[in-house]
Amino acid sequence: IVRTRESLANAKQMQELAVKALNQLAAELCAEVKATPQEIVEAVVVGNTAMHHLLLRLPVQQLAFSPYVPAVSDALDVKSRDVELDIAAGAYVNLLPNIAGFVGSDHVAMLLATEAWKAKGVVLALDIGTNTEIAMVSRGEIASVSCASGPAFEGAHIKHGMRATAGAIEHLRLVDDRLQYHTIAGTPPVGFCGSGILDTLAQLYLSGVLDKNGRMGEHARVRTYEGQREFILISKEERDGAPAITITQHDVRQLQLAKGAIRTGIQALLQAKGAESNQFPTAQGNPGTPVPCTQVGGEVTQDTNVYTVAI
Repeated sequence: IVRTRESLANAKQMQELAVKALNQLAAELCAEVKATPQEIVEAVVVGNTAMHHLLLRLPVQQLAFSPYVPAVSDALDVKSRDVELDIAAGAYVNLLPNIAGFVGSDHVAMLLATEAWKAKGVVLALDIGTNTEIAMVSRGEIASVSCASGPAFEGAHIKHGMRATAGAIEHLRLVDDRLQYHTIAGTPPVGFCGSGILDTLAQLYLSGVLDKNGRMGEHARVRTYEGQREFILISKEERDGAPAITITQHDVRQLQLAKGAIRTGIQALLQAKGAESNQFPTAQGNPGTPVPCTQVGGEVTQDTNVYTVAI
């Protein structure tokens, strides 16, 4: 937003980059099913409110100031040619509605995809990212909040963090000091994405490597390297001489900062709705493997299940 406020040229450049990225994704997906982008006759595009506005060449300056009002909140249907998407010329592009300046259509898509809005009882749904959107579903009503959690859960500021691409560790378990993991696309590990980071944090806590304050203790896989302690996930030998994949004490602190912001967002939402943390049986996603929320210090009851969708 700051960059686009500097000049119209900057706004145009960012719009072009967004379109280029969408066209590249469409081409890659079509290649996987032996189709062409020109065969796409309808598309759905979601994103945060700022990216939504940039794609449509709408002003974003107002999103930087309270009360952060979107230029458009309603769902829109536009022609692909009007936003320069390289699909069928007459194709419609459906853009889901924005909720607020910092709660965009990607949050709406998350609620639809997880079907959290159908849940009976009280449910929390979290869309974790640089800005984390949190929805509380209760008695047919949905309340949402956005918090600046930073990019740690997207892999930034983490030594071996990465986006959710081939080779990213997405699930991890530490069983009797033996590491069990799964990577995206089943390729050799090169780092870990958000869901893998969450799994790693939980497993290190459960195994006693991390204490309740996040301090890394003694363990056969813990070493001091370049002045800080780190836990070896995949050794240099296991990677045929490539550098070991590790999680460092600094990584843990970055994750604690991100988690603290999310926890604060949840607490603000609870206070606004007059609810208590022990009312949540589930922090829901679908599909996923449930893990106790307290493994990562969640602000909910100990029996709450968390279902990871994707990060």
